[in-house]
Amino acid sequence: MVPTPAADVAPDQEDDRPEEVARLSEQLVRELRELKAIVTPEVERAVRAVPRHLFVPEVPLEKAYAAEHHYVTKKDEHGVSISSVSAARVQAMMLEQAGVRPGMRVLEIGSSGYNAALLAELVGQDGEVISIDIDPDVLDRARRLLPAAGYDDVTLLQADGEFGAPQHAPFDRIIVTAGAWDIPPAWVDQLTPGGRIVVPLRMRGLTRTIAFDLVDDHLVARDYQLCGFVPMQGAGENRTQLVLLHDTEGEEVGLRLDEGQQVNAPALARALHQPRVERWSGVTVGGFEPFDNLDLWLATVLDGFVLLTAKPLARERGLVASVSPLGVATLADDGSFAYRTVRPTSEERTLFEFGVYGHGPNADALADRLAEQIRIWDRDHRQGQARIEAHPLGTPNDQLPAGRVIDKRHRRLTISWP
Repeated sequence: MVPTPAADVAPDQEDDRPEEVARLSEQLVRELRELKAIVTPEVERAVRAVPRHLFVPEVPLEKAYAAEHHYVTKKDEHGVSISSVSAARVQAMMLEQAGVRPGMRVLEIGSSGYNAALLAELVGQDGEVISIDIDPDVLDRARRLLPAAGYDDVTLLQADGEFGAPQHAPFDRIIVTAGAWDIPPAWVDQLTPGGRIVVPLRMRGLTRTIAFDLVDDHLVARDYQLCGFVPMQGAGENRTQLVLLHDTEGEEVGLRLDEGQQVNAPALARALHQPRVERWSGVTVGGFEPFDNLDLWLATVLDGFVLLTAKPLARERGLVASVSPLGVATLADDGSFAYRTVRPTSEERTLFEFGVYGHGPNADALADRLAEQIRIWDRDHRQGQARIEAHPLGTPNDQLPAGRVIDKRHRRLTISWP
């Protein structure tokens, strides 16, 4: 299913009001700086230069220049988004991670058009941007919008991102704009020595956009950030599995499982409807303070880590206490589960305490274990970052860093903490 054709513009874009566009562009730059999505003058200049509204002509100008607004350009037959123009904050953040410089050759996997234009600004006249996509509809859109905005030097190719673009390799940077489960050999093979891959990578259900530098025969993360992306298509496609524990329409509750994760769904469904136990950790977080590193820590240390997902109505009716579009950190065993939640510590709701709710015959032990790991994170790792590496598949265990090892089809990922 393809949405409104790109030729159809939103009513307030028809006049292409230059003064309003300039004002909104400046407002976007200021907001992205406040959000620390823009850090360097190079990325700031690129964001100023590219007219974002020309790449989302279907939406009003205000939305086109909203830092957190993303526009879905295509859905599959089940209504799942499979292509989009990502939020400006996420795009700027990934460009900062990539560190693109003039004269570089860059491969973009996933063609929204706007991001390729930003890359063209960053590489300059002496550089080259190759943008590939598996979907001809997505490429057709990019082929219309890029030249219309003045970026007809971007090379657009229909190709499966799993295999890169060998005819244009090597690349100084590879930027993946779809959620990936693994890092295929072609991406590493097509990198220049010391090159960098920026990819939204899924690890035990959690997705982080990671900037990997090529070091000898493996990849070492220099930075990672929380993100969400449409999934890869083609040979590299690998989606999570949703196992429902409560399937009443409008108030569904389930567990999202990554490759290799398994649960006893009937037993956990029974557990959901048993009385819950509560544990409170004493660990607090500010209302706007990020804590995504907590979930990465829990995914690292807990063997039974999965993600709880639920509809808002399930929370309203008391089935669960926490709802997140990305999933809630959960510890599960054969017949019980416990998940992370929060409660306000004052009427002003400026500070919140992490806690755990558990269900099932082993809920007390699971809740105690999860709460203790929250306290350990707060004590030892709250101010730090994990070290994430991707090693060739055959790398022996004794040559890997200590920590969580996640075996995938092509790589052995490791997550370790200082």
